[in-house]
Amino acid sequence: KLGHPSELPPEPVPNYEADEEFLRRLHHVLLEVEVLEGSLQCPDSGRRFPISKGVPNMLLTEDEA
Repeated sequence: KLGHPSELPPEPVPNYEADEEFLRRLHHVLLEVEVLEGSLQCPDSGRRFPISKGVPNMLLTEDEA
């Protein structure tokens, strides 16, 4: 989550390839939004990776390796 409601639906809309407004919104979220501070969360493990100054730290700690 980006800290504000997303303009994208939870699932792709039918015939999304022809939906210009959906494609514009998708492009914005994927290519124009930059996260400077926060975290990424793995959907499988739940592990959180901190983001600082726009750089995610995805290194494992010694006990995780």
